[in-house]
Amino acid sequence: MGEVYRARYTRGGKWQISTAGGTEPQWRRDGKELLYMAGMQMMAVDVKSDAPAFEAGIPKVLFEARMVPTSLRNRYVATGDAQRFLVITPLEEASSTPLTVVLKWRATLKR
Repeated sequence: MGEVYRARYTRGGKWQISTAGGTEPQWRRDGKELLYMAGMQMMAVDVKSDAPAFEAGIPKVLFEARMVPTSLRNRYVATGDAQRFLVITPLEEASSTPLTVVLKWRATLKR
């Protein structure tokens, strides 16, 4: 696993964001936070890109996320404010609880 960096396209410059490895970086919609995965932990780093020089805060763990190992680049999606996440997780073992399927359920409502 590599590290997460923020790099400029013009005039060079590269800043290390992660401190213990990271993958799948995504910006929060307003650009004030960078999200990434570090192992099975969802991480977030506050950033200041409107200052004269780019500044990155200290990475913090948001939550543990047991994700499906895959070659997909993004195994998660965050809402624009990064308050909710949709994460691809493995299926749990088959449950012993039976599944009941009700057919023609609308007909039973008329009774």
